Amino acid sequence: MTLRIIATGGTFDKHYDEIAGQLSFANSHLPAVIARARLTVPATLEELPLLDSLDMQDIDRRRVLASCDRSEENAIVIIHGTDTMQDTARVLGAAQLAKTIVLTGAMIPYAIQGSDAQFNFGFACGVAQVLTHGVYVAMNGRVFPWDQVQKNRVAGVFEPIEPQD
Repeated sequence: MTLRIIATGGTFDKHYDEIAGQLSFANSHLPAVIARARLTVPATLEELPLLDSLDMQDIDRRRVLASCDRSEENAIVIIHGTDTMQDTARVLGAAQLAKTIVLTGAMIPYAIQGSDAQFNFGFACGVAQVLTHGVYVAMNGRVFPWDQVQKNRVAGVFEPIEPQD
């Protein structure tokens, strides 16, 4: 099995700009994250334009879908911002690709001490190898089907929602 890892940005990949005093994007942290994770499964990294998920548009979601669709790998991990992760998951879920696609991200940037990025990345890579085909969100040790998850912005966690008929 080979994993495809798709970087789209989000808090996970932000850098702290000490001069401006804000978080922004530079180069992706994913090459370092992958090396630090010491994955023994082969992995291919694809970097899409790094965006805050609040800045993602329909065209960006279609780009993510196109990357998943043309991927030779059937297990895909997408690093995504948490604010609109559900919107991208909805696009991917509706496509019903015969692949296992796991979206993950971080509440605290990888580069900042105490980040959940490394754990979420490793967890997502693990579950992407064993879940059946479908689209999932994997955050902080929990896995959710794409249409049964919501971000609780007050608590800063993802939680289940009941499927709608």
